[in-house]
Amino acid sequence: MKKPFTQKIIPIQPVPVDAAADSVFSLSDEQGKIYPRSVGGFFTRLRWLMVWVTQLVFYGIPWLQWNDRQAILFDLAGSRFFIFGLVLHPQELIYLAVLLVLAALTLFFFTAVAGRLWCGYACPQTVYTEIFLWLERITEGDRLARMRLDNAPWGLEKILRKGAKQGLWIGLGLFTGFTFVGYFTPIQDLV
Repeated sequence: MKKPFTQKIIPIQPVPVDAAADSVFSLSDEQGKIYPRSVGGFFTRLRWLMVWVTQLVFYGIPWLQWNDRQAILFDLAGSRFFIFGLVLHPQELIYLAVLLVLAALTLFFFTAVAGRLWCGYACPQTVYTEIFLWLERITEGDRLARMRLDNAPWGLEKILRKGAKQGLWIGLGLFTGFTFVGYFTPIQDLV
C-alpha cells in the first residue's frame, strides 16, 4: 500500500535587514564617474576618419547649392522636397516614400551584414561621443588630469576649465541643431 503524502511545512523566518547590505543592492545609489582614457592605433584613426566624413556630410549638405537653390531641402511650408535635381510635391509623395524605404533597407542591410562597423564607426551616438570626449580632453586634459580636476576644490582654474567644456558642448549642440533645422528651412535665410 502506498504511503499517504505528507506535506512538510517550512516556517518562514524574517531576516533582519542590514543597512550596509541594503545599500549594496540599491538601484538609486550614486555611481562613480567614469573617466575614459585615450586610446590610439589603426582602428582609432579609422573611427576619426569616419567622424570627419560623417560630420562633413551632415554639416556640409545644407550649404551645398544646386541650380541656384539648396541641394537638399525638405520645405514643409511650401510642400516641396528638393533632393539635388529632383523636386517632389505632395502628389508625388510615393517617390519620396520609395526613396526613404530604399534608404531604410540600405541601412538595415548594412547593419545586418556589418552591424559592428555601423555601431563602432558611423552611428551618430558613437560619432558624437567621440567629439564630446575630444572636447573634454581639450579643456580638462587626459584621464588623470580630469580625475585630479574633479577631486580638486573649486577655484578659478576649475571653474574656467569646466565652464569652457560646457560652453564648447553647448556651442556644438546649438550648431548641430541649427544645421538640422537647415534641412527644413533654407539655411542661408536662417542665418
